[in-house]
Amino acid sequence: MAAYKYSILLLFFIVSSQICAQDRYAVHYKYKPTTVYSLEHPGDFLVDKALDRRGREQIAVDSTDLPVSGQYIEQISEFVDRFIFHSKWLNASVVTADEAAISKIEGMPFVEKVELVARGGVSHMENSKKEIGEAYMRIKSKVFKKTKTYEFQNDILGIPEMHAEGYNGEGLRIAVFDAGFLNADHISGMEHLFENGQIIATRDFVIPESDNVFRTDTHGTGSLSLLASNDPQKLIGGAYAAEYILCITEDVKSEYRIEEYNWVRAAEFADSLGVDIINSSLGYNLFDDPAMNYSKEDLDGKTSVASIGAGIAAEKGILVVCSTGNEGNISWKTITVPADAEGILSVGAISNDFQKAGFSSIGPTSDGRIKPELVAFGTGVTIWRFINGPSFSSGTSFSAPQIAALAAGLWQAKPEWTRAELKEYILKSGSQFDEPDYELGYGVPNFRRALYGMINGFEEEWVYRQTKIYPNPLDGNRLFVEFGNASQCNFRLYDTAGKQVSYLSLARNMVKDPYEVDLGSVHPGIYLVELQDNSGAKVIKLLRK
Repeated sequence: MAAYKYSILLLFFIVSSQICAQDRYAVHYKYKPTTVYSLEHPGDFLVDKALDRRGREQIAVDSTDLPVSGQYIEQISEFVDRFIFHSKWLNASVVTADEAAISKIEGMPFVEKVELVARGGVSHMENSKKEIGEAYMRIKSKVFKKTKTYEFQNDILGIPEMHAEGYNGEGLRIAVFDAGFLNADHISGMEHLFENGQIIATRDFVIPESDNVFRTDTHGTGSLSLLASNDPQKLIGGAYAAEYILCITEDVKSEYRIEEYNWVRAAEFADSLGVDIINSSLGYNLFDDPAMNYSKEDLDGKTSVASIGAGIAAEKGILVVCSTGNEGNISWKTITVPADAEGILSVGAISNDFQKAGFSSIGPTSDGRIKPELVAFGTGVTIWRFINGPSFSSGTSFSAPQIAALAAGLWQAKPEWTRAELKEYILKSGSQFDEPDYELGYGVPNFRRALYGMINGFEEEWVYRQTKIYPNPLDGNRLFVEFGNASQCNFRLYDTAGKQVSYLSLARNMVKDPYEVDLGSVHPGIYLVELQDNSGAKVIKLLRK
């Protein structure tokens, strides 16, 4: 009898739980009435830097800048278990409620639609000490101790030249949207961000009650390091002097469309604080609820919530830089959202032979636009996300921040440029701007070509200002050499005992192209490369892995 009663009670509990299940929904409104704010007084809801950007871009403040109507929020509040946040760009409230309440909300005359965006309620805080310990142990063996392995990824974009001319992102505000920034507040290469007050705001949109973004995951830490690290011996990010807004939008415990709403809300938050650039190393196509999945036909920049939000951000003068996704080796193959958005820069990945990384997602969009627009180094990228030093990782997630950093330096150099002009000059600096494709887009951009090429209509034959060999360390067979302004040079390779290992006469068709050397027969070790042409000579150390 007791067992029978227990079964009945258990059945009642299960049924009751199903009836009263709380899921997350986005309630979209038809209108935006307001008596609190006015477009004639935008300073009441936007900071001066946000208004300055709109002035530079000649963009008027409009209804999307106004908050969601308080009277609508009040009217649905009796049916809502919890308000998670409100999105002014989407004119929507993201709430927790049960199906019965949602049915009532859907019938209200001012409600346009209600969408299920996630199963279950809001995530809760975890044990941060446990997360730190587990994250540290997972990667301890992968941390490297060699120095300056980051040079190749910076060199191909012209970051050293950008820094030499005094451009390091100072005066720019960059928002980073990711899954978490665990360890970022304890990494020596980023301590200047905290000492100098360069972290101007943080916000967790996954767990709204949390005031700590330095938790959960190191993926965002790695992205941030490529922008902001400042340790010459371990890692130099391209925009280490910029100000930063750090936002958690990705829930690592599940995959639902609410993360797109988190993304848009974070973009609104960053916009209100005067952000110039958003770096997003996130992408969506498949979800835990298959009914939410996107099809390739949806990749038109106008269907997904995140893509709509990225487009709005671009219209407000923000440069959005987004990774294309790592779907290149699987059946999906193509980009993920919001990389399909218009007006943004989506970034793919190359390996050190300048070929597309196998995993890097390809284009085009469903309406035929070029994607990715650009590529950067993405295989074995030097990042810094663990306290005891940098490590290597791969993915378009880590090629996108490199482009965002380049953009920051360029915008610092040319603050009068609009978002569209900045985007145009970066694209025109691409290594294959004249022949873009759906794998590399316009190719690898470069600081000098973007900044100075526009003066000469991008017709100047580029003379390399610095002698470089890359990749260095060399872990493949092809070595690229930038040297002098002639079409031929002599290449000699010496071991540490001074013995000549190789001698080659190199030639190239155009002086803007690097020389190429096949070192497949050279054993691992440390060597000296001697370069000589009719104008001079140079010696550089090479590590062959």
